[in-house]
Amino acid sequence: MDAAFTAEQDEIRRTLREILGKRCGPDEVKAAVRTAAGHDRELWQQLARQLGLPGIAVAEEYGGVGCAPADLALACEETGRALLPSPLLATAALCVPLIAALGTDAQRSALLPPLATGGLTAALAVSGPALATALALTGEDASGQWSGGGRAGGVQARAVAAETAATTDAAATTDAADTGWRLYGEAVQVLDGHSAGLLLVAAHTGGFARSRTLLFLVREGAPGLVRSRQAVLDETRPQARIELRDVPAELLGAEGADVLGALAATGRTAAAVLAAEAVGAAGQALARTVEYVRQREQFGRAIGSFQAVKHRLADLYVQVQAARSAAYYAAWDPDQGGLALAQALEALRVTAGEAIQLHGGIGFTWEHDAHLYFKRAAADELLFGPVHRLRAHAADRAGLFADPAAARPREHPAADPDPTAAAPTAAAPTAAAPTGTTFPPTSPPPPAQEKVAV
Repeated sequence: MDAAFTAEQDEIRRTLREILGKRCGPDEVKAAVRTAAGHDRELWQQLARQLGLPGIAVAEEYGGVGCAPADLALACEETGRALLPSPLLATAALCVPLIAALGTDAQRSALLPPLATGGLTAALAVSGPALATALALTGEDASGQWSGGGRAGGVQARAVAAETAATTDAAATTDAADTGWRLYGEAVQVLDGHSAGLLLVAAHTGGFARSRTLLFLVREGAPGLVRSRQAVLDETRPQARIELRDVPAELLGAEGADVLGALAATGRTAAAVLAAEAVGAAGQALARTVEYVRQREQFGRAIGSFQAVKHRLADLYVQVQAARSAAYYAAWDPDQGGLALAQALEALRVTAGEAIQLHGGIGFTWEHDAHLYFKRAAADELLFGPVHRLRAHAADRAGLFADPAAARPREHPAADPDPTAAAPTAAAPTAAAPTGTTFPPTSPPPPAQEKVAV
């Protein structure tokens, strides 16, 4: 593995840091999240024009830059430093890989170019607080029960053409406008769902007999679609509630597509991107804390000169650097994304908490920026964690706690003793024992302990 960045990657990092330094200060962030879109549309278009940020991991044939997911993770480290509110995560890290993996040729040709240029944004809608489960970050769900499971709740999909054909003798006369799919249900905690021009909705269909989870495309303004922005802990991660009331939808790809597998693959890449973003936020929170303790004086000297403060900052530095190394490795090998995300989220949570403590009373005020990093840490862990479940799932996938005896193949299965037979003893050896075979005598029971009055 070559961990050195290329000249192009260094240029992306430098240019992005320069733009965000001018246009994405703390005051600009607070102003952008209070707009109707939840982000600065002008800044989003600037990032799309100058850097091709939304399409950085989209193939060139669809109007993208054609870089690897590692370049997207590197860019997100810079957006995490500034806590940039933007549809980058929802569009480029979640929806674009799913459309590229599952969409038909016509769907990819129609959707990927506007997504790559920033003219169209997308959001992934899953039912309930199940985003981490749907992306297979905290556990595997081969049956897709999180999407509804044929019961009340979630999002249910029905094929209109199939129902019409079953109730009409002349199926050929079915109106073309009535063919397709209809969705009914709701999804909460949809990242940028209130402003996205395209929704990728995960819905359950087939009832109990043919239970399966499929992805559907829903355009903004579709009849029966109701979207409302929610009040959330972290305003830089705007979320929405999506209500679908018999909404017409288009199936993404074919019915036989491996939707759960595509979601799991997208989750691994998204975890690496999120880990890099969390590392960027943690590094910036640490840098601002170091700058503060150098200036804040107590007892006639800077508080950063006290040994206790130095030790705390040194521990934070080691933790952030370890998380950065894990995030870079996950960008190279997305299979390690879940473990890297757990380490990065923990580093961000600890660093943001220590930043508030070391800032003293000012760190608790609403006007200070330290609380923004703490809210980002808490909100990301609620959405994509928690940390202990991310690590537990990574351990299960690696087989760390599997029984080695159960996994070891038997060398001579025919010679295995019958479990119902009596155990061999010295006095009565089994008939299956070879001639001349002796068995060790059974060990005598331990001597009885004498009771001593005290």
